[in-house]
Amino acid sequence: MTEAELSEYCRKHGLYPEQIEAWKVACMSANAESDEQSKRSQKTSKAEKKRIKKLETELRRKEKALAETAALLTLSKKAEAIWGHNDEDE
Repeated sequence: MTEAELSEYCRKHGLYPEQIEAWKVACMSANAESDEQSKRSQKTSKAEKKRIKKLETELRRKEKALAETAALLTLSKKAEAIWGHNDEDE
């Protein structure tokens, strides 16, 4: 808008040109903050995904160890049932 058009618009709507300028500055700075928030959000999201992947890897490792331990316990119980109690273990 030219200055004359802006003045006419302001008179028609009961505003001051300074108000329009202040609103313009506020809108521009809000957009800049939105971009910064978006970048921070992306960094946070990336860090969370990395943490989740690490935790999932650790969980899979622990599940495998637990399954192996359960299998060994089951085998030892079956062996004891077949051959009886071994005194050397005590």
